[in-house]
Amino acid sequence: MIEQEEYFTMMGSYVMSGGLLALLSLLPILAVAFFLVILRWPASRAMPICYLVVVALALGIWQVPHLKVMAASISGLIKALELIFIIFGAILLLNTLRQSTAIQTIRKGFSDITPDRRVQVIIIAWLFGSFIEGTAGFGTPAAVAVPLMVGLGFPAMAAVMAGMVIQCTPVSFGALGTPVLVGVNVGLSGNPEVAAYSQSLGLDWLDYLALVAQKISILHAISGILIPLILIAMMTRFFGKNKSYREGLQLWKFALFAALAMIVPYVLVAHLLGPEFPSLFGGMIGLAIVVTAAKRGFLIPNAEEAWDFPNKEEWDETWLGTIAQQEEPVASQPMSLFKAWLPYLLIALFLILTRLPQLPFLGLLRGADATFIISNILGTDIGNKIQPLYSPGALFILVSVITFFMHKMSVGAYTKAWQQSSKTILAAGAALVFTVPMVQVFLNSGGGAAGFERMPILLAEGVAGLTGAAWPIFAPFIGGLGAF
Repeated sequence: MIEQEEYFTMMGSYVMSGGLLALLSLLPILAVAFFLVILRWPASRAMPICYLVVVALALGIWQVPHLKVMAASISGLIKALELIFIIFGAILLLNTLRQSTAIQTIRKGFSDITPDRRVQVIIIAWLFGSFIEGTAGFGTPAAVAVPLMVGLGFPAMAAVMAGMVIQCTPVSFGALGTPVLVGVNVGLSGNPEVAAYSQSLGLDWLDYLALVAQKISILHAISGILIPLILIAMMTRFFGKNKSYREGLQLWKFALFAALAMIVPYVLVAHLLGPEFPSLFGGMIGLAIVVTAAKRGFLIPNAEEAWDFPNKEEWDETWLGTIAQQEEPVASQPMSLFKAWLPYLLIALFLILTRLPQLPFLGLLRGADATFIISNILGTDIGNKIQPLYSPGALFILVSVITFFMHKMSVGAYTKAWQQSSKTILAAGAALVFTVPMVQVFLNSGGGAAGFERMPILLAEGVAGLTGAAWPIFAPFIGGLGAF
């Protein structure tokens, strides 16, 4: 018995070394990379194992109480259901537009501008995605733009890649500036050094936040100049018949033009109006400029030189998603382009109306009567706040119902849209119900009997201790892991 105690004491002192703790904290992320990237397992198979890895670390090394691990898992399951609600709404809207034949009209509208997929992805992902990011944030651009690209004939993997790549410039001003007005505000407002610095500049706190927004806009604009070009180069390299970066780089003039059309108003708005509207106005103004220019053939190739994906028969099976191969009904009569796009315009309008604090809708959708608070799950300090009517998923479903009447759909066609969406969400949900609880256990791993900090904090501290004065170079990568 004494030998066992000595053994565990020795092991405890060994484990307590910062480097090993940081490495153990990295283990869940390495497990995700190993199973998903190296072994290329489906998420529905890989994420349950990764969840068990985190639970084992939390219970065995961090010695987090069982009830807290269970509470974090329950909290993650609730958050997963919130995400599933958003995804379901987005896919339902896509399938509604498919069954109403609106997608055919939208596809033809893009073909009339240009059949070139490089131009289309810049318009949809970069510009329309930035606009939606500015209105709603929190992953909504992917939920709106990615299904739209799939509906237009993009491989599902290419659509997802495009939706993710562009989320570097507009994100800090998503949801009407929430990352700055809430994230930066809450994160820095209690720091005496930051307060003293803002006072030394002669700025009150709101003016200091505005200054932060200006600096962010410049940094993100510098990187944003190349984002559309990087996007199309990656698309032609990984999803083109010739696997060539060059085919994407050939459109460099249009890509730079589209980048500037967004980031110039983006920076100006950040300096003139503050952090609420840079991404919203940048995306909206950029859309107006680029679509008008593309219609006139400005800097884009003619139809004979347009770039497209290979024939669907040649697509790698890893490019495909469960919503990629559904049959579409044939339109009995042509639909106007405006009518076809109107559901997406309504989404944008409703997102703006429900996110502006000056309007009453925000208070109604996030008020006490529309908020469900789950406190102290299993007697722990972990809780959840659910606002289903404020969720973009509710808006997607609302617009889907409006589209049913607006496009004069048959009950059979609309029922089919719901059936297709339900089947799709079951596959996505199988992965999310383990992925999000895994993240919640990872984030709530502090307070255990071992006395260790939470895994993400130890991971950051381990890298900081290893890199020393070079820490600022590595800090963005830790932030990237957090986002991942």
